[in-house]
Amino acid sequence: MAEKIDYAALKKGGFMRQKQKGCFSLRLAVVGGNLTAENIKTVAEVAEKYGHGYVHMTSRQGIEIPFIKVEDINEVKEELAKGGVGTGVCGPRVRTITACQGAAICPSGCIDTYTLAKELDARYFGRELPHKFKFGVTGCQNNCLKAEENDVGIKGGMTVECNHDDCIQCGVCVKVCREGALRMEDGKIVIDREKCNNCARCVKSCPTDAWVGEPGYIVSFGGLFGNKIYKGEQIVPIIRDKETLFRVTDAAISFFEKHANAGERFRLTLERIGKEEFQKEVQAAYEGR
Repeated sequence: MAEKIDYAALKKGGFMRQKQKGCFSLRLAVVGGNLTAENIKTVAEVAEKYGHGYVHMTSRQGIEIPFIKVEDINEVKEELAKGGVGTGVCGPRVRTITACQGAAICPSGCIDTYTLAKELDARYFGRELPHKFKFGVTGCQNNCLKAEENDVGIKGGMTVECNHDDCIQCGVCVKVCREGALRMEDGKIVIDREKCNNCARCVKSCPTDAWVGEPGYIVSFGGLFGNKIYKGEQIVPIIRDKETLFRVTDAAISFFEKHANAGERFRLTLERIGKEEFQKEVQAAYEGR
């Protein structure tokens, strides 16, 4: 008698059933979109040996190897592990953290996205929840990772100040500000804090470094881009330190874990329970209460 296949356990470990009988598409763990050259070689070798010689690049920076046969699963995991490649997860749990290249590479970046993605991954990846839960980290207001489509989206920004003693009144910052938050008034730069979106284009464009910026995290909650579409919403001001950031993300996951029904996405939980209740808990976490 053939051994019964535990499909739930395989799905938890990243093996998704294909329409072809006995075949699985294996989702790999790719944190922040980064793999080493050695990782990529290993993936290619496994795809050649056990799959159909190709991989699929997912919409969330993942890699999937299709056509893995059920009898090869253990060997596939062993060979991937030797090359430093882990398997991903599917089902009702925290998924792989996505990230753009951020300040380490991109001139527009305001935060180190990859380091943060690794820290979030270590803190939450694979955590069992009532339904899937997605994080996305993007480095600036250009929003390459589309932070607001995630259950929790984190966007880099800066709180900016102008040192008027170093300002030469060239007006470059006024020209590059897309929000109309800056103006020249009596030979001095004036900032409208209500309009400022913390993009830091003023900081990055200033020829005399008169503008200085303190990096921070703009967090949105409840994004959903599936059968129903909702844009994640910012509830608390820009966060300036990771301790506060992690308190806030802990509060979000704990709220979801406590209140969500099985198979219910975070946004729908917020709509059902009431966003006001969630806002109270997040605000308390933000304030360290």
